[in-house]
Formats: sequence, C-alpha cells, structure tokens
Amino acid sequence: MKKCIFILSFLSLFATSNGQNSALRVYLSHASFYAPEQGPYIETYLSILGRSIQFVKNDNGKFQGTVLVTMLFKQNDSIKEFRKYDLKTDEIEDTTHINFIVFDQQRVALANGNYVMELSIDDKNNDLPQFVAKDEIALNYDNKNLELSDIELIESYTPATETSLMAKSGYDFLPFQDYYYPQNMNKIRYYAEIYNSSTVFGPKSPFAVASSIESLETGKLIENYFRLKREITDQVNIVFNEFDITELPTGHYNIVLSVRDKENKEIASQSIYFQRSNPGVKYNTNALQNVVVANSFVSKLNQPDTLKEFVRMCFPISSSNERIFIRYNLATCNLSIMQQFFLDFWMQRNQVDPEGAWLKYYYTVLGVNQEFGSTNKKGYETDRGRVYLQYGSPNQRIIEPSSGAKPYEIWQYYHYGKQTDLKFVFYTPDRSINDYQLAHSTAIGEVKNVNWQYEIGGTGNKPKDTDNQLYNKKIFGSDAWGDRSGENYNIPR
Repeated sequence: MKKCIFILSFLSLFATSNGQNSALRVYLSHASFYAPEQGPYIETYLSILGRSIQFVKNDNGKFQGTVLVTMLFKQNDSIKEFRKYDLKTDEIEDTTHINFIVFDQQRVALANGNYVMELSIDDKNNDLPQFVAKDEIALNYDNKNLELSDIELIESYTPATETSLMAKSGYDFLPFQDYYYPQNMNKIRYYAEIYNSSTVFGPKSPFAVASSIESLETGKLIENYFRLKREITDQVNIVFNEFDITELPTGHYNIVLSVRDKENKEIASQSIYFQRSNPGVKYNTNALQNVVVANSFVSKLNQPDTLKEFVRMCFPISSSNERIFIRYNLATCNLSIMQQFFLDFWMQRNQVDPEGAWLKYYYTVLGVNQEFGSTNKKGYETDRGRVYLQYGSPNQRIIEPSSGAKPYEIWQYYHYGKQTDLKFVFYTPDRSINDYQLAHSTAIGEVKNVNWQYEIGGTGNKPKDTDNQLYNKKIFGSDAWGDRSGENYNIPR
C-alpha cells in the first residue's frame, strides 16, 4: 500500500488575475482504506484553485465556473471503475478577487489488485485542451493479517454533524494536499486506520501503536518526536494524532506508524513523507559535547582544511539537520567541533565500524569525482554525483550526448527503500563544462518538473500547450520534441 500525490500546477502564458484564459491549477491526492464489510476503497481529494477556473455569468446575473472531471481506474485495457461529473463552483457576485479553492472528495470501491488511475479535467467554459494525468495504485488488503490504511495528512477537522464522504470516526476531515510545511505551520496532523487487530492479537487484547518522525535520509528517529499509545483490539482501530513541529529543523522526514504486540515486536508499519521549512531552528552543536574523539580514527585527522573537505564530502548523504551544520557552521567551527561532528556522523551510520564505513564511502567519492567532476565543481558537488552517492549506482543509465536536444541522462532505480521505479533526468545547458543538472525526478523529496522535456529540448521557444496536452503526449505517447527522451523515459533500455 502507498499514498501518492501528484500536483498538476500549470500556468498558461496568458494567465490573468481572475483566471480568464488560464490553465487549471489542480491538486489531486489519494489514499486507500478498507471497510471490513465491503472491502478496499480509494479516497480521492481534488482541489482546484478558484482563480484558475473560467467563470461565466448565469441567467440570474451571478458568476459560476464548471469543471468536468473524469476518473478512470484501469487494469490493462479494462476499465474497472469510473467517475464522470460536473464540479461547479459557488455562485459569486464579482470575479475581480477570487481567493477560494474548490474541493471535491470521492470514494471508489475497488477489489485488491494493481490499477492505473487516469484523471482528465476540462474547464467547460475554457477552450484550452483538457489535462490528462496518470498514476499507479496497488491494493492488497485481507481480513486475516494486520493491515494499515494509508496515512492521510489533515489540514483541519470539525465534529461531524451528518453522514458525508468527508466524515470518518465522528469528524469531518479536510485533507492537507501538500507535503510542504512552512515555518508558519507548527502542527502536523494525520489519520490512519488499523484493521484485523482482533483477529491477530485476540478479542479485547492490548497492543501498542508507536508514532514517530524520522529522518528521510537516515531513517533515524528524531529526538522528542516519538509517542507510544496503548490500544485494545477492535474490528477497526483509529489513529488520529498530531505533532508540534515548532522546533523541527528544516528537512525531509517521514511520519511512521508502527503496530506492536505486547512484546514490543513490530507487526506492521506505514509511513508518509513530508518536508519542513524552519530556518529559525539551527543545528545544535551542544549535542556533540558527549562525543569522545580520543582514541578514535578521527583523532588522527588534525589538519583543519583536510577535515573540512572530508566533512563537505559527506553532504550528499547527510540528513537535513546535518546539512545545516555543513552549510552554516563549517566555516567557523574549530577543529575539536569538526572532529566531534565527523565522528558522530559515521557512528550514526555504523556504530561498530565507523572508520570502515567512512573509508568505503571515501573511495566511492574519489570515483564520483573522477566520473562526474566538471570544470567548476568536484564530482560530489554535482547533481549526478550527489544522486549517485545518495542512491547508489543506478540499475539503468541512458546517456544521450547529442540527440537534437541538450545532452541528457536518464537514471532508473528499481528499488530504493520502500520506493520503486525511481527515475532521474539530468541535462547540461553547456556542453563544455560537463555539469549536468537535475531536471526532474520521481523520487520523494526530489525536484519534480512536468516540463522537463522542454528544459532539455533543443528548441528555443516553449510550445504554447506545454502545460497540458503536449505534456501528456510526451510522457504517455509519442515524442513531440524530435528526440527520444519520452521513449527513453518510459521504456529505459
């Protein structure tokens, strides 16, 4: 099971303040759940920025927008379920300042299996081409094993006063449809469901649910962001909680739910990614005071310039908090603090043999410097070098030095942690310096750019419909750029 989100944010070249002649700005996320009596289902959460919708005057003199939404759920070429409906805005008096979002939620019952969800959205009052996007969904619930739903991030909630699609467990939930939490958002709320605990642990038996925030890069628990709650088995157990993230540093994280038996053994887990921006929280060097450097391999690294370079080499595999130290503290730190940081860094990754872990990584960096170094950067400082060090050697690597477009590479990883089929697209604007930039990736926490083919394209002018129809032709159909980038992306060799 997984939770996916894709953000369809496309601005027309002709966008105006009230949305006239502008492409739709659409946010779609989805999460899977399980109803013991009915089976699995998908909840879809669709938000459309009001000012991106074309409003027309009704017979009553008020303005209203209408969007046609079509959702298809396919297995191979067979349509298993579909929804097609008009989504209407509220009627308004004035279109000068449209500052609301149109929200829609659907529940779609599906049998276990793998699906492709297709979404098409058409503004019925705008002649721009409709947008079509695709995503993959996997459902694998049963009534015998302990199961967790996807984790749903919650923006706000109110007590439910009537039955509705937004109501669960006595509350109406408004989902949070982004993974980005800026500095002014200090609460992260989440909802999930646990199934079959009575079957696995026995009726009315105790078990525990651990909730935590972990570093995406290292998988390490973030201090002070862990709680353990005792539960009693039931047909469905609810997890609805929040963390105060006021002091959580800038970084990439996972919320992790772990269901444990009475011996504290993990039986099942689920996680969801989020990104935090919190520039007011700095790396706390006081946490290094208990790191003893004496008699360790780091005690021999007593040349400040050499040690600084070694620390910089660690940047690609550092956690977000460690990157704060490297970015902002390295220039002013004394030798002792740098030694403590460097030793702690490698002890976090290999408590038994930190020196061995460092040397293995160091020799990898030397190879990266040789292969990916450019005229103005060392290899580990480039995007390709950083991705290689962080994710490892790709399973597939397509190199196109000259295909009518700018030189580019497409890397594919079959598996990385819980993620599958990761792709990275690199290109270089300047053929002479060998500095390939990351244009697009499907990996969590990486840059996502729906117009990546435009970035690497050989043409100087952006096609007018890049934001919608042409993009879909490129990704899901034939290439429109005169090169093989779409083919290489979809079917890596």
